[in-house]
Amino acid sequence: MYENETYEVILERMLNRVSDKLDKRPSSPIYDTHSPTAIEFQILYIELEYLIKNSYGDTAAREFLVLLAKDRGLTPEPATKAVLKGEFTPATIDVTGKRFNIGDINYAVIEQITPGQYQVQCETEGTVGNQYLGDMIPMEYIEGLQTAQLTEILIPGEDEEDTEVFRQRYFDSFNEQSFGGNRAAYIETVKKIDGVGNLKVTRVWNGDIRPADMIPSTKVTSWYNSVISGLDAEVATWLSAVYMASFEKKLTVGGTVLITVVNSLDFGEASTVSLNKIQEELDPVENAGEGYGLAPIGHVVSVKSAEPVQSYITTTVTFDEGYNWSNTKTEIEEAVGAYLLELRKAWADNTSTIVRVSQIETRILSVKGVLDVANTKINGSTSNLTLTKYQIPVLGGVSA
Repeated sequence: MYENETYEVILERMLNRVSDKLDKRPSSPIYDTHSPTAIEFQILYIELEYLIKNSYGDTAAREFLVLLAKDRGLTPEPATKAVLKGEFTPATIDVTGKRFNIGDINYAVIEQITPGQYQVQCETEGTVGNQYLGDMIPMEYIEGLQTAQLTEILIPGEDEEDTEVFRQRYFDSFNEQSFGGNRAAYIETVKKIDGVGNLKVTRVWNGDIRPADMIPSTKVTSWYNSVISGLDAEVATWLSAVYMASFEKKLTVGGTVLITVVNSLDFGEASTVSLNKIQEELDPVENAGEGYGLAPIGHVVSVKSAEPVQSYITTTVTFDEGYNWSNTKTEIEEAVGAYLLELRKAWADNTSTIVRVSQIETRILSVKGVLDVANTKINGSTSNLTLTKYQIPVLGGVSA
């Protein structure tokens, strides 16, 4: 806006306001007194330009964007710690609270999953906690311990929210207002939970059920009365609750919400630990629909992972001189894997996902040493692979 307000322009404008009867040449008193003032004015214009630029969300630097977003009740999501599965032998040893090490990274055992398997939290925040699996070294002597290994990432660690991602969330806050359990509220709430990469919210996802079909008939009532007295107490309590709900016509398809998520590591399948954590925060199973979680009263929430569908690729590749399948396979698989990752990242915004043969061939052709690609198939078919709204593609392998 003020890029034309340079030292030379400002000085010339100032000198033009001085009478021509006076000496305004360089080194004259008037020139020498106006020159430093012109420099200061140029600095003021530069700072004013910077101030105006940082007053708008689309051009503000991070520190100013954070200040702007506070007016919307938004702050960047902080870095989080990865939670991994640790396996220890013998399984009879309790290692809860013990600390271990791989390289420069330390880990603490926080909770038992099953005997010999524990949740292990990285002590360093960020994606660095996702990088290492394998043997761990105890940081203090543990009597009887034979092996300690990290085997699986349960909840991926995340770095502090990227500036451009935060900027988009700031803009989104003007487009969709989150309130009282609407779609925007679920999306905003679930995305804040550690390990969630993206999600889909489905209302009344059990809409294929007809409550009329659940009202017990005379024959069903007769069967119920004949068996209820002979059942185990716990089973009888459950069956009575179900029977009376259907008999009194309390069943409905309203108020059900399905949350389908992918992880934040590679936008793939979410772990059971992560799903349980999301379920507990939104709508604890033991108090379903009662509003004890973040979901409002009356919303019965189910949390599931997107279903991974293995994509096995076969193709015929013509190589340049000096290249062959053995020295390019890794790069080819990485190229195809990057394409499938793009599809998974876009999964939440689409009602279906299509893995296209043409795109796979294009990605393979981009690999150095590949001259041509033909006869490409996905899971044995030359057609594109079309997935449902709850499915995501993962690479099963690439072979000739």
